[in-house]
Amino acid sequence: MAENIHPIFNRLLQRSDKEQQLGQKSKALWFTGLSGSGKSTIAQHLERKLYNEGFFVQVLDGDNIRAGINNNLSFSPEDRAENIRRIAEIAKLYLNTGVITLNSFISPTKAIRAKAKEIIGAEDFIEIFINTPLEVCEARDVKGLYKKARKGEIKGFTGIDAPYEAPETPALNVKTAKKSIDKSVEEIFEYIFPLITAEKS
Repeated sequence: MAENIHPIFNRLLQRSDKEQQLGQKSKALWFTGLSGSGKSTIAQHLERKLYNEGFFVQVLDGDNIRAGINNNLSFSPEDRAENIRRIAEIAKLYLNTGVITLNSFISPTKAIRAKAKEIIGAEDFIEIFINTPLEVCEARDVKGLYKKARKGEIKGFTGIDAPYEAPETPALNVKTAKKSIDKSVEEIFEYIFPLITAEKS
């Protein structure tokens, strides 16, 4: 019953206290793109770069989350929406502890991403479109998923028999088809560095 829930957020240490201790500004970077676009690989390399620069970061990745907290969800439209809702709530918890999160999820529809943005907060939600054409993603097919989808072994696969709605105005549009991982990571790092760097007192 909602009337029996009494959050104590206002009595806890605040986000600003934790950001000050960590020496950074927490943000939620939201990587969206087709399967095989490079989201997870870019997030992994960016995590290492941020760590080496002294930032405290947590990666939230689609496969990892579905193997754990969301292992009861399918890939139906309803469960996809619930998957992203839960992730956004987790990212918000990290945000309030001063941690920068790198969220790597296909999140195929504008509505799903809008919900994540609403939960996290527009001022802290940084949408990064890993913009890789379907034919490039399918050629990579590192997990063999496109091949299975083409054979009909996977139903509702984004880009094949389920839609992907590309962001119209992402914070950053990273075109990876003719760009190395390092170049893509550097592009993102240069964009977010001023946003996550704490002001010196």
